[in-house]
Amino acid sequence: MTGANMLHVPYRGGGPALTAVLSGEIDALVGVPVVLGPQIKAGKLRAIGITTPKRTNVLPGVPTIAESGVPNFDVSSWNGVLVPTGTPPEVIARLNAAFNKTLADPQVRAQLAEAGYEVVGGTPEKLSRFIASELAKWRPVVKKVNLHVE
Repeated sequence: MTGANMLHVPYRGGGPALTAVLSGEIDALVGVPVVLGPQIKAGKLRAIGITTPKRTNVLPGVPTIAESGVPNFDVSSWNGVLVPTGTPPEVIARLNAAFNKTLADPQVRAQLAEAGYEVVGGTPEKLSRFIASELAKWRPVVKKVNLHVE
């Protein structure tokens, strides 16, 4: 969205990537607040912006990228529960009910919020629509930069 020319350097997880940025092996890192937050709070890293549309409760003083001048910037990581095609609908319904019940628990919600997660929950159909919207959002980016699965 900004036209910045950056090289993606893959690491095997947030820990090795964090070590690389702290040691000067790489110049910048996009990561999750729960991993980077302690280093930011200790003054070892400088947070430039939050990639989600709204600020995170883990680092409330860090502006969003949109607030910093790139309108509509939204790069959010998310988690969902998926099952193999052909899983019986009654099994899917039971799993969905159990996950939503767990996500409604105040203690679970508080622990997830402390880690920087926004708890959503919902239906399998809602997740399917969300995945379709994410694919539609990222398809032009993948095409523009000519990405391929290796």
